Amino acid sequence: MRIQWILILLLTVIMSVGGCSSSPPVPPPDEFKGYGGTTSSQVPGKKTGTFKPYKIAGKTYHPLSHALGFSQQGLASWYGKKFHGRKTANGETYNMYAMTAAHKTLPMNTWVQVSNLDNGKKVVLRVNDRGPFVANRIIDLSYAGAKKLGVLGPGTANVKVVALGKSVGKSTGENNEKYIPVDYWNGNFTLQVGAFTVLSNAQAYRKKLSAKYDNAHITIHKDYRGTFYRVRVGKFTQLDAAESFKLTLKKSGINNAFTVAQ
Repeated sequence: MRIQWILILLLTVIMSVGGCSSSPPVPPPDEFKGYGGTTSSQVPGKKTGTFKPYKIAGKTYHPLSHALGFSQQGLASWYGKKFHGRKTANGETYNMYAMTAAHKTLPMNTWVQVSNLDNGKKVVLRVNDRGPFVANRIIDLSYAGAKKLGVLGPGTANVKVVALGKSVGKSTGENNEKYIPVDYWNGNFTLQVGAFTVLSNAQAYRKKLSAKYDNAHITIHKDYRGTFYRVRVGKFTQLDAAESFKLTLKKSGINNAFTVAQ
């Protein structure tokens, strides 16, 4: 009977811990299964941001391949101290005092201009996180961004989001910075087909693929989770060609391949 009560107590503790968390879900890293799409990085030295489809609360979101011509109107909210110091979706540490934002589908590290339609104020922010996953909200501003935009008090505001592109030089998020549209359609692309923690397993898979496909290779990735040996195949200069090759791989039984911008 004593053991039974201990088990009940442990189960109660586990359920209470799980129910207290209110952190917004973050898309899984590259090594998690069941995701496909493209990845790219626009900030040197930062961990690669994800462009892969992801599912939150039963709904699938498809990040955009580029931000050219993007604009959107809707409700903005903000997040601050509760999430300060936590990891963002692109691997950075959230800094509530930095000019950043969370968006569901814009490419990571895209700079956007957010205009408060209620008071006419404008700010420029860099997307480094996913969200907000609340109905009718289109963007989550950092504390600093929300303060400059006049959103802290009311909590939300009607805004217009316009994608600016990639900053020319080192940007501080000021409104007088220069930006260029980012082209995600052309570049150097390959397909990641697996990630292993054991090098010999990655080597065996690469050897198997090389008998049928060109440019089968291994890249090494290290982060807080450990070391991963990523197996990749194919070499393309256009995103469309890489995505077409992904369908070829799928017909061959390789279902979890996704395009990577190198």
